[in-house]
Amino acid sequence: MTSRTPLLSTLPSFPWDSLASARALAERHPDGIVDLSVGTPVDETPRVAQEALVAASDAHGYPTVAGTGQLRETIVDFCRAHRGAPSALNASGVLPTIGSKELVAHLPFQLGIGAGEAVAFPHIAYPTYDLGARLAGARPVPLDVLTLAREGEGALGSDVCLDSVRLLWLNTPSNPTGAVHDIDELRALLAWARERDIIVASDECYAPLTWDVDEAPSILDERVNDGDLTNVLCAYSLSKQSNLAGYRAAFVAGDPALVGELLAVRKHSGLMVPGPVQNAMAAALGEEASASRQRETYRARRETLAPALEAFGGSIEHSEAGLYLWTTFGEASEASIERLAKLGILAAPGTFYGEAGARHVRISLTATDERIASAAERLRAAR
Repeated sequence: MTSRTPLLSTLPSFPWDSLASARALAERHPDGIVDLSVGTPVDETPRVAQEALVAASDAHGYPTVAGTGQLRETIVDFCRAHRGAPSALNASGVLPTIGSKELVAHLPFQLGIGAGEAVAFPHIAYPTYDLGARLAGARPVPLDVLTLAREGEGALGSDVCLDSVRLLWLNTPSNPTGAVHDIDELRALLAWARERDIIVASDECYAPLTWDVDEAPSILDERVNDGDLTNVLCAYSLSKQSNLAGYRAAFVAGDPALVGELLAVRKHSGLMVPGPVQNAMAAALGEEASASRQRETYRARRETLAPALEAFGGSIEHSEAGLYLWTTFGEASEASIERLAKLGILAAPGTFYGEAGARHVRISLTATDERIASAAERLRAAR
């Protein structure tokens, strides 16, 4: 009799578990820890979303996997107004998801991608893209997406094998680097993928948070896809723009044929966004003022923290959008993590995001104004 092989044994360790010793060191600081290692929002959930959640709290029946008609139409309107989606996008091309991470982790599997096939994603990226490939039994392929966009496949090097790639993940703005793909780069990537019948899924959860660029264009944008959504998917979340991380509120939009596949699989799996959360999503997506205020809150925190990191000897790279400062101190990321922890500041090592991040750290803006100011003061005092 053969023994069972636990799925867990095929997966990497959860990266943040490795921060235990650095966390303990940071917690010993006399003024307390400033935890900048994760992107968990700390500000209030917009009142309009809270009230909508309560208003729908008599939720005695099962919610629909497809989402309410109101929610689907609100998502369509949002994508047209804020992501440049063409008129071809309609309610059949959108689907609410239980946060965006579960979609990233399970999209290859739900699209039927598996053994003998491959999933490509940026070589510096949130680890869930790699995990999603592994969960589906597919081969993970990290690659320099920016080089692919600007110079073509031939510039990637002979060690990158793109055989049997069925799905290409983009992440713009990037977590962790904050890099943003412009229209020309997105067009080039989509054209490359379409020549090979590869699905393009773009994770755009940080799109509203632009600092040094005018916009973070979407794969849905008609300037990118010429109005044709074939083999195009966009993942979007309300966790960051509306502080709904605790609600698990996100959606996927794009090719109605692919969305229809996902809907059917998710019906079988019972992957339903709770009814009250669907109501809160519709309310939050339809109200722009709170998202604009939150953006300015993060802008102020960034303007406090970034110069302090530079005063401490850090060089901030990319970071033109998103919730993180992608910083190098010219040393191994583990050494930087230790030096910051001695100041009571906990960051995430760049190695969490791939080998190419080995000399960087990711520093989050998701801490209170008081904690951000404390971190900045410590960095300036230690320079």
